[in-house]
Amino acid sequence: MSQAAPAEDPLSAETGHAYDAATNVVDTSGLLEELGLSADSLVQEIGVDDDVDDGFRDALEDLLDDPLIDEDDDEVVDAVLLWFRDGDGDLTDALVDSLTTLDTGGVVWLLTPRSGRDGYVPPVEIQDAAPNAGLHVTSSAGVCADWAAARLMPRK
Repeated sequence: MSQAAPAEDPLSAETGHAYDAATNVVDTSGLLEELGLSADSLVQEIGVDDDVDDGFRDALEDLLDDPLIDEDDDEVVDAVLLWFRDGDGDLTDALVDSLTTLDTGGVVWLLTPRSGRDGYVPPVEIQDAAPNAGLHVTSSAGVCADWAAARLMPRK
């Protein structure tokens, strides 16, 4: 009995964009859609350090009309990318701080090291911290090989 050949370009169930099945990371052409953003979205980054995924950051910036906004800027934004690792402090406090410049209807993308990586944050910690910050986890996205992305939205 013959087995079917694996698909050469598997598609994301949510977006229909190609992704790498081994890492579950979407092709960069579908990055904005995977994150629910558009080219004119204003995106702020918090928690950037030398361990972040520069390939992801560069690909995202290439697709956005404006560069990523630094965490020290107080411009109102459509989305926040919060890079957070175990040992960075209190996750609830970091989530609350991420809401400071977030526009109504905006989204926080919490990026944490994947399981087995230094700084890994267990999902239960995210599930515990989010409601305390007035947020809830709605989905995840495959955007980086080494970082997990959780979508958090303010409670209504």
